[in-house]
Amino acid sequence: MMFTKSMILFSFSALFGLVSSLVLADSKSALTAEQFEKLRGLIKPHPGEDKWAEIPWTSQLWDARRQAAAQGKPILLWEMDGNPLGCG
Repeated sequence: MMFTKSMILFSFSALFGLVSSLVLADSKSALTAEQFEKLRGLIKPHPGEDKWAEIPWTSQLWDARRQAAAQGKPILLWEMDGNPLGCG
């Protein structure tokens, strides 16, 4: 299953909500700016983590075939059936 950036950001947002609620439940005080920045630093994607996003993907098979032939490179064909938000 291929995850889109919006799916990943939603997951991290949900995780942040869970973690921050646990922090608030434990300390019984509001989340400080310092605590927020620390949590944000833990869950925010860091440079270099999404190497797959640096690949110049194309959705046009013929364009990919032409470019691969010109560069002497193979083609990775990623094909999925079903709902585009998740195979099902």
